[in-house]
Amino acid sequence: MLRLFTMTRIIPQLGLLFFAFVPVPTLCPVHATPNSLHMAAVADTRSSKRARDAGIRASSMESDILIYVNEDRKQHGLAALRLNDVESDIAAKHSRDMASGKVPFGHSGFDERAKAIGKALGSIRTVGENVASGPMNARQVVDGWLNSPGHKRNIEGDFTLTGIGYAPDKKGNIFFTQIFSK
Repeated sequence: MLRLFTMTRIIPQLGLLFFAFVPVPTLCPVHATPNSLHMAAVADTRSSKRARDAGIRASSMESDILIYVNEDRKQHGLAALRLNDVESDIAAKHSRDMASGKVPFGHSGFDERAKAIGKALGSIRTVGENVASGPMNARQVVDGWLNSPGHKRNIEGDFTLTGIGYAPDKKGNIFFTQIFSK
């Protein structure tokens, strides 16, 4: 089953927090209606080679997600997101926590993640987050996000940095987190 959620938080200069949460149902791209989606994870070696050629230092899955997200941004005239180690570490921890059942699938603890990013990186205005789970590869998770208005809004949003993490559970489902900031 593919499950997707998106969240964005705007952090104005006055220190006030505004919150927008858009829950997104499980998607079935074949019928474009909510439904279960089971996909086999298939390696995409072309994108892994492009990541290596670009000098991206991340796992293949993370670098593939970044490549696909930045390809979409380029098609819309947007600047490429830069992978940030702090955000990637925070995203990976959230994915591990979801995979282990420590937190439910979704955005539990988002406020703490946003504050940790702000503390580590200094002045940030906006933090967004996409999560997904299911047995899929990078192309499939990004395609799922791009077919969801809330996720697409984050991917094509006014962000400059990103962090990407993923973790499998014992059943073979993979939990993905992508954090965005500016």
